Amino acid sequence: MKRVLICGLPGSGKTTLGKALVKYLHADLYDGDEVREAVGDWDFSMEGRERQMNRMIQFTKESVDRGAHGVAAFVCPTDALRQQFDADYVIWMHTVLASDYEDTDAIFEKPSECDLEIPAMSWWMNEDDIEEHVNSWARAIARDINERKFDSKKPTVQMLGRWQPWHEGHTALFMNAWKQTNQVAIMVRDTGGNDESNPFDFDTVSKNIEDALFEAGFVRNVDYNITLVPNIVDISYGRGVGYTFTEHDLGEDIHKISATSIRENLFGKNKNSDI
Repeated sequence: MKRVLICGLPGSGKTTLGKALVKYLHADLYDGDEVREAVGDWDFSMEGRERQMNRMIQFTKESVDRGAHGVAAFVCPTDALRQQFDADYVIWMHTVLASDYEDTDAIFEKPSECDLEIPAMSWWMNEDDIEEHVNSWARAIARDINERKFDSKKPTVQMLGRWQPWHEGHTALFMNAWKQTNQVAIMVRDTGGNDESNPFDFDTVSKNIEDALFEAGFVRNVDYNITLVPNIVDISYGRGVGYTFTEHDLGEDIHKISATSIRENLFGKNKNSDI
C-alpha cells in the first residue's frame, strides 16, 4: 500500500481528483479542509502548515497499516514540507496559476520532483463533461499506483473488428466490455489497404485506438492490448467451449454512429461497410 500526496494551490482540483481516485483504489482520502475543520486548526503560518503536514503523515500511515492506500489532498506548498511528507506517489495539480489566497501563492514552490503533473489544459479542457474527464484521470492514476499490467492469463473480453476508423461508438462498446473483466483484447482484422473501405494500416488503426482510449482514461498494455489478426470473417465453435458471445445494447444514438460516414467526411467519397 502507498501514501499518495495530491498537492497544489487552493482551487486547483485536489479534492475533486481525490474523491474520484479513491473510487478506483482501495484507499482512504484525507482532505485538507476537512482535517483542519475536524481539529479546529485554521493556522496557515508555516508552523500551522507543518502541523497539518504531520497530521496528514499520521493519517496516511494509519491507512497503510490497515492495508489501504492513504491519499492526502492538501496544499503542502514547499519542497521542504513535501520531503518531510515523503509520499510514495506525488501528484501536482498545476491547473491554476494563482488562487484567492495571496499568502499561499507567495510561498508555493514548484515541486522539484513529482510522479504526475496535471496541467491546466488537460484538467479543464472538457468542462461540459468534467465528471467523466476527472474519472478518466483517476482511473489512469489508480492503475499507475497499483502498477497493474495486462495479464494474458486472466479472464479477458475480446473485441474483433476492422476499426476503420475507431469512433465514439467503439469506445462506448469498449467501456462496457472492460467492465466485465477489467481488460480487453482488441483484435484488428488485417484489411488495411484492401479497398476503399479499409484505408488505414495497422499502425494507424492502433494509434487511433490508443489516442481515443487514453482520452477516456484507459492505458494500452494495462487495460487492453491490440493485436493484428487475419481477416477473420467467421467464428466457429462447439458446445462447452468456455466462453460466451455478448451483444451490448448501447442505445440508439451510439448505434447510429457510422464508420462509413466518418470515412466519407475524411476522404470525401463513399467507403462502404461499417465494422
